[in-house]
Amino acid sequence: MDVSPFNPGALRSEPPEFSRSELGLANRNSGALLELLDADITPTGTHYLLTHFDVPLIDADAHMLDFAGAFDTPFRLSMAEIMALPAISRAVTLECAGNGRAGMHPRPVSMPWMHEAVGTSEWTGTQLAPLIARAGPRAGVLDFAFIGADTGFDKGVPHPFGRSLTPQQLAELDVMLVWGMNGAPLLPQHGAPLRLIVPGWYGMASVKWLTRIEALEHFYQGFQQVQTYRFRQHEDDPGEPVTSIQVRSLMKPPGVPDWFTRTRWLRPGPVRLSGRAWSGGGVPIARVEVLLDGQWADATLRPRPDIYAWTSWQIDWAATSGMHVLVCRATDANGNSQPMSPPHNLGGFANTAPQRVQVHVAEA
Repeated sequence: MDVSPFNPGALRSEPPEFSRSELGLANRNSGALLELLDADITPTGTHYLLTHFDVPLIDADAHMLDFAGAFDTPFRLSMAEIMALPAISRAVTLECAGNGRAGMHPRPVSMPWMHEAVGTSEWTGTQLAPLIARAGPRAGVLDFAFIGADTGFDKGVPHPFGRSLTPQQLAELDVMLVWGMNGAPLLPQHGAPLRLIVPGWYGMASVKWLTRIEALEHFYQGFQQVQTYRFRQHEDDPGEPVTSIQVRSLMKPPGVPDWFTRTRWLRPGPVRLSGRAWSGGGVPIARVEVLLDGQWADATLRPRPDIYAWTSWQIDWAATSGMHVLVCRATDANGNSQPMSPPHNLGGFANTAPQRVQVHVAEA
């Protein structure tokens, strides 16, 4: 029996693969709509979301940001004071470190991202570095902790969501305090009224609902810094920290989808394929290749809107009748390419194996 999704009577008989808890996470969190990849700026409502705990509703008029700890001149700022500082707007691509986790084998049990945990927004805020300098870190400061208002449990450990950056990292990164997204105030789920944006790093570094910046004379030991977001091979492995985004590309799925399988259908003939590619640290994309009918072909690249934003690519394909699997892979200017089979790690982080799009080419 032919059970192609484009034939009447096609069956939906895939065995269960994900737990109820994972399905619950997938319902709370959301990925980008890949059919909108042609947009330089991801529409706010379709930017990916990963929220560890509950979304706090914070009164912006009463919210204060504390600069505390090992500063010579600690201080507090209201949102009005922060928004009166020199403002900047930058297009920055954010990606979840777990993007691609569902494609790993064996598959780590966590938020089951496929490829959609990415988005590019125009973030509006102010540079963090002048405020750190104003607070006057003491000579012995080794780390700056960024603490959000969201709290909960992970592996039985209660904690607020927090991350840290060293003085050297802060000097190298264009870190922003952000209150706006795509020309509007931040939405609650995106960190309102104030969040951090760390361009070029995976999204866990861009702490939402920011309430406190603490200068430390020791390295921050928060749960989300030392117990997760590390490349580990086994439970006792201290691992290496997850930091800069690794090179990746995505294709806008061509044609129209089957509702259940998302397999694509289109007619034979010329087709323009397009998508996006990006890498961390502001490193530009040097090449995108697309696998067409068994051969890799180079796509055309277009300028990116910001050094921390993704690059657009496109290529023309003469689609012939039959089933096809389209694949894209990117290489950045440092020579890093997407591996066809990435190394495994316990957290399922940075799986940048190429996206594969199944396409059924046939007449109507």
